[in-house]
Formats: sequence, C-alpha cells, structure tokens
Amino acid sequence: MPLYHTDDQAMLSDTVGQFMAEEGSIAKHLRHWRDRNCKDGFGHGLWKQFAEMGFTGILVGEDDGGLGMGHVEAGIVLEEIGRNLTPSPFLTSSVLAGTALRHGSDDMRARWLPGLVSGESVFAVAIDEGAKHRPERIRTRAEKSGNGFRLSGRKDFVVYGGSADMIVVAARTSGADDEAEGITLFAVPKDVSGMTHDAVRLVDSSMATHTTFDNVELDGDAVIGEVDGGREILNKVLMAGRVGAAAEGVGVARGAMDMTVDYLKQRKQFGKLIGEFQALQHRAAHLYSEVEIARAVTIKAQQLLDAGSEKADLMASVAKAKVGKAAGLAVKEGVQMHGGIGMTDEYDIGLYMKRDRALAEFMGDAYYHAGRVAEMSGY
Repeated sequence: MPLYHTDDQAMLSDTVGQFMAEEGSIAKHLRHWRDRNCKDGFGHGLWKQFAEMGFTGILVGEDDGGLGMGHVEAGIVLEEIGRNLTPSPFLTSSVLAGTALRHGSDDMRARWLPGLVSGESVFAVAIDEGAKHRPERIRTRAEKSGNGFRLSGRKDFVVYGGSADMIVVAARTSGADDEAEGITLFAVPKDVSGMTHDAVRLVDSSMATHTTFDNVELDGDAVIGEVDGGREILNKVLMAGRVGAAAEGVGVARGAMDMTVDYLKQRKQFGKLIGEFQALQHRAAHLYSEVEIARAVTIKAQQLLDAGSEKADLMASVAKAKVGKAAGLAVKEGVQMHGGIGMTDEYDIGLYMKRDRALAEFMGDAYYHAGRVAEMSGY
C-alpha cells in the first residue's frame, strides 16, 4: 500500500484542516479554556461541531449510526487536532472507547454509541495504574457479586475522566496481577456509587484524573465482550490508541515545524533573514525528513490496523516510538530557533512542547515502545 492518502482521504484532510484551523485554533480553544481554568479543559460546543461534521462517529459502524471509516481517516482528524493543539476528547472517546464498544453487545452499543455520534457524550478509558504506561500489569479487581461485579482499585491519569459520561475500565477478574489472561473490560457510567475522581491538570493544560473505585457495584450488562476474555479487546484498544496518539504527535511535529520555518523566513539578524544561514537550513532540512518519516510509518500502522494485519501491533509501536523522537526534535528545535521568545508564553511554540511532553507519555513513551519492537522482533 502506498504511504500517502487516497483522493478521498486527501479531500477529508482538506476539509478537516480548514475546519480545525477556523474552529479549533490555539487562541480560540487552548488558550481560552486554559486561561479560564476550565474544569473540563475543552469546549463541549466544539465537540458537538465535531459531531455535526461526522468526526465523532468516524470509527462507529454504519449500522450503529457512524461513518464506518478506518484508522487512516481517524488519523487525519487527529493530525489536525495535533497541528492546531485543539483540546478535544476525540482520542479518548471516538478512538479508544469507540474501539472497545465495537465489541459490546447490541444493547450496550445502543446505550452508548448514539451519544458519541451526536456529540452529547464524552468517554474515557482507564488502563494505567502508575506513573508509567504498563498495561501488562493490572491490579484493579472486579469480583463476582450477585448477577454482576464489585469493582475495587485505582486508575491513574484517566484523561478527561472527570468529564466522561462513561469510562471503559480494564480490571482483573481472575489470576495474578501480571498474568496476560483474566482481564475483563467494563463500561462504567459516571453516576455509579463508589467512584471518585482526583482531578489533575497536565502540563499541556488538558485534564485527567486519578480515579478510585471503592466497591463499585456493576451489572453484568456492563461487561464488554466476555468475562476473563478482555485481553484481546484491550490489545485492540491499545493498538488504536497508540496509532492515534502517533497521528496526533505527527500533527504536533508538523505544526511546530511549520511555525519554526515561518519564523526563519521573517526574523532578521545581522541584516539577513536567519533562514539564509546555512546551519539553520541544515537543521530545518533534517527536521523535515524526520517528520516525514514519522508520518509515513504512522500511515503504514494505520493501514495495517485497518487491514487486520498481524503486523499491526509491531508497527503501532514502531510508529509511537518514531513519532515520539521526531515530535520531540521538532519542538526542541522550534524553541531553540525561536531564541529567547521561544521561552515566553506569548508565542505558541512553547505550547507545542508542552503538548508533546504529555502526548509522549500517553500510551507509552518512545523507550517503552522501542523495547516492545525489540522484543517482538526477536532481539
């Protein structure tokens, strides 16, 4: 498969790019909600505009009211979200939770997906239980209780957890904490008794929670898929999240790079545009090549995921690792080449660095995924 978009995907990219630049700009949303110390960290009005454009249901099947598109198309939306630093629950709701709900019962999909497609609902996913992304070890327990389950434990850095109408929770229903099997996914409504949130504002001004489950009673209908059979579903959710985070990271890298190149064309020193200095030209050229490689490998991961390839898991980690390095380079070069003003809040380039730091850790950092690539490749 070619590592570029088809004509239809290119048209979608043009549409999303124009929409996000006009409606989801940094001044209009990131700075607006940050400076008001918004408890949600994003605008619900824009989320409903996402729905009007069809974006919220991009991965939802047509039978469930969505567009029935794939991860390539979802990645197009995420790349523009990253480029504009648009605060949005798209990744957590439409990609992560949306992927999990594909495996829910007819009744579960009928309960939750209409709200997602209409933009009335926001979802979150609770997987991690520590400072680092380590989904191989899950301690949160769900014990049988009557016809349902009693959920106890704690999840960390649940992005938009305090704003979510429903949280997809990965819990252990059997086995030891580090066993692969014995995992079950649950759709936990926001109004259950015993679930509490400790809200934290992340470095990029987005909101997350440390969420505690204190003997939360759940009906059997809350189970996504099969009891003890959630690891396979969880792996699909993780692949979707990693590829989605990589796509958003590509957008962050491209946004920072474009802003930096524009600055090189405007700023003068010693009577010359600084973009005329060969050293800075070399750095800009190197940055461009790294970002394009990261974008290509991300598209490849999206294509393999859509095709259901056995190599999708490997390529998802390749993409997350490569984008983590490329986006980190883009924001560092951006701040450095902007000089002193790059350290001020007045200029947006520093906001790209903050978003990169949060996104780099989400779904595993470059070192975690480099380790996975080495392990899956037999090294």
